[in-house]
Amino acid sequence: MLKMFSWNVNGIRAAQRKGFLDWLYQTSPDILCIQETKAHPDQLDDELKAPTNYLSYWASAERKGYSGVALYSRSEPVSVQIGLGIEEFDREGRTIIADYGKFVLLMAYFPNGSRDHSRVPFKMAYKQAFLEICNRHRSNGRSVIFCGDVNTAHREIDLARPKENSNSTGFLPIERAWIDQVVEEGYIDTFRTMHPEQREAYSWWAYWGKARERNVGWRIDYFFTSPDLGGRIAAAGIHTDVLGSDHCPVSLTLHDM
Repeated sequence: MLKMFSWNVNGIRAAQRKGFLDWLYQTSPDILCIQETKAHPDQLDDELKAPTNYLSYWASAERKGYSGVALYSRSEPVSVQIGLGIEEFDREGRTIIADYGKFVLLMAYFPNGSRDHSRVPFKMAYKQAFLEICNRHRSNGRSVIFCGDVNTAHREIDLARPKENSNSTGFLPIERAWIDQVVEEGYIDTFRTMHPEQREAYSWWAYWGKARERNVGWRIDYFFTSPDLGGRIAAAGIHTDVLGSDHCPVSLTLHDM
């Protein structure tokens, strides 16, 4: 079994104060993908950079306290690429690509389109570039897993108030159409495949209006796999009991990896 988790922690230092490392050791994933670290490695203590039995890799934004992703891994990947290789996206520290031999893992913190939709074009350009790189690995015969905070709910079942948010970034038709394309190209939304009709299954809640208490949320955090891995999916979950961020972790467990 290969046990993988992905979590937007909304600040890795804040998450540490709220028990992040205790959760990591208790959960003990083989691979953990973190989004929105809001930190550079030189701002972190040694245990956060190198937890017992883990290697870590970091992609940080040029702007302090913004964006950033990290990969914690029990085994050393064959290779690790920081960023997509596209400067306009990589300066925001959004992507890590790790080759594990049996598969290529791409983990990402997708841009937010902003309330006034001013960043939607940037978000869509990132999505296109990200998918092109996923497909490039597939065209080379590789199995692909990608995960992270996609900042988009796919269908009405994936958020509590679809009608009220029909013109909100994160649920705009153009944003949702990208996930349609991902699925049409064969990628498997692992949670929805394992739980096709499950409602009220969300991974993010606004901080205001007691949204989490009332479960007024969105499912915007995902694990996707290329179709050749479909038969290896053992479990896919959303861990709403884990606190410490406005997101909760999502997970994927694969057989024979």
